[in-house]
Amino acid sequence: MNGPGTSEILLLYYCTLFSYYNRIIMTKEELGNLERLMNFLSFQFLKKIKWQDVSKTEWLHISAEITELLLQKVKAKKDASHAPETLGENYFYEHLVVKKLKPWKNKTPVASISIPSFTKLNTIAGALGYKSYIEFINSAEDAFHFNELKINVPLAFLNTTLLNNLTGHWYCYNRNAPFHSKKGNEERVRRSSMEIYKAGDEYLVERSGKDNHKYYGKITAYADYIFIIMNSTTYIRQRHFISRIKDVVAKLKHPAYKITQLSFVSTCVSFNEEPIALYEIFERVAAKDYVPVSVDLSLDNEELPKHIVTRLKDVEKNRIIQH
Repeated sequence: MNGPGTSEILLLYYCTLFSYYNRIIMTKEELGNLERLMNFLSFQFLKKIKWQDVSKTEWLHISAEITELLLQKVKAKKDASHAPETLGENYFYEHLVVKKLKPWKNKTPVASISIPSFTKLNTIAGALGYKSYIEFINSAEDAFHFNELKINVPLAFLNTTLLNNLTGHWYCYNRNAPFHSKKGNEERVRRSSMEIYKAGDEYLVERSGKDNHKYYGKITAYADYIFIIMNSTTYIRQRHFISRIKDVVAKLKHPAYKITQLSFVSTCVSFNEEPIALYEIFERVAAKDYVPVSVDLSLDNEELPKHIVTRLKDVEKNRIIQH
């Protein structure tokens, strides 16, 4: 009889069985990615660094927050007939913490831990602003140490209306030292991407830097003044920014008013101890046009808005005259 032998049949059987079995169990890498997601949620909504620090009741709160974000996305699409995907209020604690992460941390064999629903993981990632769970895995960074940054002005009224108006994506322009090249010195500017967003009761800032440096900070506002304190993943020292928008309290009473540009003076002293103020200009950018990286540009680059070039060329405004 022609056909595969017993050994070939067994090999095919075991390959098929292994392929199926591999689809229903988790790998250590997948568990690590799931833990990253849960840590991200813990910090995003409760400012807790690790998922282990979150109680069952707090996971219920996070579930409600995710559901609300999904509802907002449906409302934004203006499609009332399309109900948002639901997770179930106990999904995070019962399914991901109790059945996945806790057994893993308790040394339960990985082979006995089944994979979660990737449809639901995609739903969670979508609520957080990612296209998919895979995109979250590829782009999510470890949590910054925002808790180390202290920013507070006592006995002042916190202008949350102003802070809410500032949330979104921005490009930040500042003058750099001349760029040394074969063509001679060429004045350059740096355009960094930045995002301001609310987490819990605080407003946080994340910003790109040259050579993959990352910057993170907190932002607050009192009356018409805006303050930012920012740290770097590579530099120990902190930077401080201050800005003022005249009559902003009155302007914000008009629902259509939107802040599109800010000017900040930084108190950071340069490496050669020259107190350059950098005089940074923050310009709001639409999310569809947003590129989350830092780019060096020459002053004659077409990407630089003309009004920003004019201000950056004003050397006197780019320095702290008295300090």
